[in-house]
Amino acid sequence: MSKPVDQPNQGAVHKDIVDFTSTSPWSKGWSQFSSQRLVFISLLLLMMIAVVVVFGPMLSCYDTASTNFELILSPPSLSNGHWLGTDSLGRDLYVRVLKGGQISLMVGLVATVVTIGIGVVYGTIAGYFGGRVDGLMMRLVDVLYAVPFMFFVILLMVVFGRNLILIFVAIGAVNWLDMARIVRGQTLSIKNQDFIAAAKVCGLSEWAIIRHHIIPNLLGVVVVYATLTIPQVILIESFISFLGLGVQEPATSWGALVNDGMREMHRAPWVLIVPAVMLSITVFCLNIIGDGLRDLFDIRQANV
Repeated sequence: MSKPVDQPNQGAVHKDIVDFTSTSPWSKGWSQFSSQRLVFISLLLLMMIAVVVVFGPMLSCYDTASTNFELILSPPSLSNGHWLGTDSLGRDLYVRVLKGGQISLMVGLVATVVTIGIGVVYGTIAGYFGGRVDGLMMRLVDVLYAVPFMFFVILLMVVFGRNLILIFVAIGAVNWLDMARIVRGQTLSIKNQDFIAAAKVCGLSEWAIIRHHIIPNLLGVVVVYATLTIPQVILIESFISFLGLGVQEPATSWGALVNDGMREMHRAPWVLIVPAVMLSITVFCLNIIGDGLRDLFDIRQANV
């Protein structure tokens, strides 16, 4: 009599399926991301800074333009209501630092959106169509690379005036070159994949393929580059404000506050230390988060 055929163990099959899904690239990437304690500490600090910068000024009765000439360069004190001291005009440093943080973070976000918008569109078109289109577009990028970056930004500020909107546009309009090159390289790789050939066989137009297949597959690179671009843009705006070409009084930014603090650092070091510490912590946290997101979206590393 023949032996009965062993039936497959459904529990084992189910276990294998669970193990397979738990070791997918996304699961591995997220596991690696979540295991980095420094990344979560940086994310927590950045969220706290954003909340304090947005809602913190509501806790004070002063604004950025209120002056008190009797308390010029007053040290930090709880008794007189100036928790972080005052500047050379007797203005409350607590409110000015938080209001300056709003502008610095806004410049970083908006200029990064402009950078990504121009860079992704430009790089995708150059990489997908290739040939003469790619050659002409990338030669233009090479020419723009030859122009000193900061000189071009300062030139725009001098010619068109110094206002907040122009700062967003000027920094974003000249900071897209790296993004365009990165996106072009990724597009050259993606367009040779089998699913792109299948989309062409199905009759999709070139622009439909770019919108629905090329750009969505650039998400990882774009997100990582965005987190690394924001601190870069904040530093650019800070440098412009440090040179006196940034936001105008009574508005301020962290860069402008650092510039003011440099002149008073010997008599009132808190005027320099407070905005410099806020700027440094924000830039540091953004860079750490960017490194963590790079590991999350790096499929090749996740598959190791």
